[in-house]
Amino acid sequence: MHDNLTYKILREHLVAGELIPGTDITVRPDQILIEDATGTMAAMQFEQLGLDTIQVPLAVMYVDHNVLQIDDKNMQDHRYLRTFCDKYGLRYSPAGHGISHYIHLERFTKPGQLLLGADSHTSTAGAACMFATGAGGLEVAVAMGGYGFDFPCPRVIGVELTGQLRDAVDPKDIVLEILRRYGVRGGRGAVFEFYGDAIDTLSTTGRATIANMIIETGATTAIFPSDAHTLSWLTQQGRADDFIPLTADEGAGYDETIHIDMSALVPLVAVPHSPGNVLPVSELPDTPISQVCVGSSVNSSYDDLATVAATLRGQTVHPRVAMTVTPGSRQILRTILESGVYEDLMAAGARMLEPVCGPCVGIGQAPLQGAASLRTFNRNFPGRSGTAEDEVYLCSPSTAAASALAGRITDPTGRPPIELRPAPAPDIRLHDTLITDRLPDEERAAVVIERGPNLVPPPLPEPLADNMQARVLINVGDDISTGEMAPDGAIAMSVWSNIAACAKFMFTRLDPAFHDRAIEWGGGIIIAGDNYGQGSSREHAALIPVHLGVRIIAARSYARIHRRNLIAAGVTPLVLPDNAPDIPVGTTWSVTGLRQVLLRGENTINVESPDLVEPLTLTIDLTPGERHVLVAGGLLAHIRGGDRRAIAIPANN
Repeated sequence: MHDNLTYKILREHLVAGELIPGTDITVRPDQILIEDATGTMAAMQFEQLGLDTIQVPLAVMYVDHNVLQIDDKNMQDHRYLRTFCDKYGLRYSPAGHGISHYIHLERFTKPGQLLLGADSHTSTAGAACMFATGAGGLEVAVAMGGYGFDFPCPRVIGVELTGQLRDAVDPKDIVLEILRRYGVRGGRGAVFEFYGDAIDTLSTTGRATIANMIIETGATTAIFPSDAHTLSWLTQQGRADDFIPLTADEGAGYDETIHIDMSALVPLVAVPHSPGNVLPVSELPDTPISQVCVGSSVNSSYDDLATVAATLRGQTVHPRVAMTVTPGSRQILRTILESGVYEDLMAAGARMLEPVCGPCVGIGQAPLQGAASLRTFNRNFPGRSGTAEDEVYLCSPSTAAASALAGRITDPTGRPPIELRPAPAPDIRLHDTLITDRLPDEERAAVVIERGPNLVPPPLPEPLADNMQARVLINVGDDISTGEMAPDGAIAMSVWSNIAACAKFMFTRLDPAFHDRAIEWGGGIIIAGDNYGQGSSREHAALIPVHLGVRIIAARSYARIHRRNLIAAGVTPLVLPDNAPDIPVGTTWSVTGLRQVLLRGENTINVESPDLVEPLTLTIDLTPGERHVLVAGGLLAHIRGGDRRAIAIPANN
């Protein structure tokens, strides 16, 4: 058997199923990553499992999203999460210590292991040869409880890299090129596995940029081999013993292959309002900018910040431009202070922010309405920045720096070569000093979990009804992100621990009357276009419909994680036909025999309505395992009913 790297790691962790694309498989995670925005729901749902400790070798909780603390709600969440971790055996990284993905890359990545995270950009760890993928909070809680992680086996796209990046062309331009080819839908159900002669030219943090942002294609994850760069990275982090060499077997096959000649790449930019709207910077019309933001969970490594600093050194940011820089972790912050990079950035006029997610999730630095904001971030969905009528462009660090000086989006090629300040050895003591250890069992038993009034357990869905009659609440278009359902920003995110309060923000940008209509009508149906639920893994986007009485959604297609979140929450995701008529708000739908159709394994169901000329036939695109979860009334009911058993977990590795 000649396995590609993806299947080699999955096979080592396979508990049930076969590695056949699209079929149900269950895998055993080695590590769990959770962050605070999704963490409160994941934690409260873990408590509903009734266990006294986590059942995985390692789980880490990072506080990196809700840290503005405009009132006491954020701190309530932090105190709950800290005591939850102490009680159940997780490690805890406090606010200000850094962004989860960079800290995990620095402190916990291990080649060949499987990482499951309650954050879509968990894929960043694929840079260090982990199979690392995001999921909803409930699926992560269930895996943390020892029940493994179920998902459809992905297909594998082999990406051969050749050539060498030219001056001022960055690893970010590689992933933007993939997005230019695939858009935000073309990677669904796939893992992008990188190989080729040019792999040797990409550092671990350069690989992390690609692995982080590959998710914007809709992919499951990305993965790079474990090689000399991986060993160098782990050695630098004091973890050389964690290294193992790992590559695809010779002669391994892929479901699809693509080739990227890195020497032919040019600086690219994703224009509003999608990471998939990619153009060469040189082809943009003249675009003045009001803001440049560098950092976030992508492009906040030492190399990224040193690249920006070297470009700015001895110059100042254009007077019309407000520039911010966010280091990815406290370790990176310490390193740029010691190297002089911090001084270069500050002297050029950049505002230095603490190492948290910040403006990437609309918490601070909201841009002007209608004015171009250039960011090295991973998403530019409408309104994600905190400004409803934003114009956010995505780019590489080199493009960001050149544009900050020019005051307009500028191709950085052709400028004099820059010289990066050498990085001093990172302070590897910081993580062990500031990230908590797992408490001894006798101490854990005595921990009392702190629960402020902002912490409200999520709703439990009713068992799936066989017959339903409801009205259409809203009809939305293509590529609707989970940020439209559970919005970003300091105000909305502060109530993510309370689904009823969070529900008031659902679809407010698209239809401010949605919430009150859903309450008045006692629930209903949501209609959507292609790629419904793209973006963040936030399961609030599935729990809010449950709270509002929505048990069916009909879309032309779904984003991977949101589709699974709906199923886990007991909401049935049906598929509209391409020739479906326009379905106005208020249309009454009658669905008969849904439960029986799911049990019999049928692939279609009819919707009848006095408002339709003839019945509408919807597709049921569900695996056998997904049908069982829905019939049970959601993933938690599926487990409580004994339909899923715990798996054997090896000793801490």
